[in-house]
Amino acid sequence: MPVERSFGSAPIEDRYKANMNAVARVLDDTFNPDQHGKDREIGFVLLVFPFGTKDGCCNYISNGADRADIVKMLREQANRFDTGAM
Repeated sequence: MPVERSFGSAPIEDRYKANMNAVARVLDDTFNPDQHGKDREIGFVLLVFPFGTKDGCCNYISNGADRADIVKMLREQANRFDTGAM
């Protein structure tokens, strides 16, 4: 049975901020070479969370994707996980 988590909502934790920003830059440069702002074709979300604890939060960063679109995508992805439709 999955572990229930209560990650809450907060800014990126300081201990992850530099690494998450570095990874986001690499992902954006990899998927959107020489593209910036609205010229980018690929959006991404990076979620970082602690294993085995309910402390901390789920840290989130993206390359500027609209949060409403991300919420919709995450709900759809969760539904796929729940139904096993991969």
